Amino acid sequence: MTDLAEFARLADRSNGLSVVSTLRADNTIQSSLVNVGVLKHPDTGVDVVGLVVFGASRKLANLRARPRTTIVAHAGWQWAAVEGPVWIAGPDVPAPGVDAERLRLLLREVFSAAGGTHDDWDEYDRVMLAERRTVLLVTPERVYSNG
Repeated sequence: MTDLAEFARLADRSNGLSVVSTLRADNTIQSSLVNVGVLKHPDTGVDVVGLVVFGASRKLANLRARPRTTIVAHAGWQWAAVEGPVWIAGPDVPAPGVDAERLRLLLREVFSAAGGTHDDWDEYDRVMLAERRTVLLVTPERVYSNG
């Protein structure tokens, strides 16, 4: 079985671009391209895969109803997948211990873990709030690859 370090290496090689898949209410799969990074979970300290999504996104609606996902990172022909439960924190999805200030900082942490940089963090914070951006953290239960 592959470990999360291999997933992180492949995600980094592709600038964090990965495919996330969620389950729709009709049991079909919805997939989209996202930026991900590996970071420590703020509550548990365990390494997780993090991403930031629009507050009105279909993937967020799916995950609120069915909080499990698979994320696939790749570089060339090499790929690694992470499957697991999703922890959600956002302006419309409160999480225990995550107030507005902690959410603001967590959005920055996930963005940075996914390779993002910004010249104006105040502007970043304003846009994240206006777009109701939400943090998703995936705790790896299965990690596997073709490597």
